[in-house]
Parts: sequence; C-alpha cells; structure tokens
Amino acid sequence: MTISIYHNPRCSKSRETLALLTEHGITPTVIHYLDTPPTIEQLQQLYRQLGYSNVREMMRTKEQQYKEQQLDAETLTNHALFEAIISCPKLLERPIVVNSDNDKAAMGRPPEHVLSIL
Repeated sequence: MTISIYHNPRCSKSRETLALLTEHGITPTVIHYLDTPPTIEQLQQLYRQLGYSNVREMMRTKEQQYKEQQLDAETLTNHALFEAIISCPKLLERPIVVNSDNDKAAMGRPPEHVLSIL
C-alpha cells in the first residue's frame, strides 16, 4: 500500500493519525505541508480524492488568516481558495491521509476515519 499523510507534528490529531497508521503496520510518506506547501494541482487532486463538494471543507475556517482574507466570501472561486491555501498552508485542514493505490483520501478527524481508505 502506498500511503502518505499531510502532517503537522504540532497538531495532536495529526500525531494521533500517524500513530494509528503505524499501529496498523503502515509507514506512510510524511508530507510536512507547512514546510513544503502543496501545489494547486496537488490540492485539486486532494479535493477530488476527499470527495468534498466545497473547498472550504478542507480548510481551517477558524484561522485568523481565513477571517482576515475574507475567504468566506461566496464569490471566491475554488482556484482562489486553493491559492489562499498555497500562500498560507496552515489554512489546510489536517491531517489528510492519501492511499495512492485506490486513489482515495480521508481527513483524520477523528483519526479512525482514515481506516476507511486502507
């Protein structure tokens, strides 16, 4: 299985999800997205893999930057929201686990949710 995790080591849910994967014998590729922000193409792929109907579902809408940039404006396109995540990667909700073998992704909130794509 080819598994990766968009991980923030300072986030308890992200650490719990990584530990859960390890407990299941999975050693994922760890993507420190705060240090290496995803590209627009990667965000579009994550959005599709997650099966969300709104980009904001993969955003941290309570972050100060979200409010300051008025990212709740309904006139914003998906592309504009992806660009906001690229410019401020902490807007990306975490952790996201990707199974490249079945082309699916899941948000680790709660951590057990990622087991559905393994």
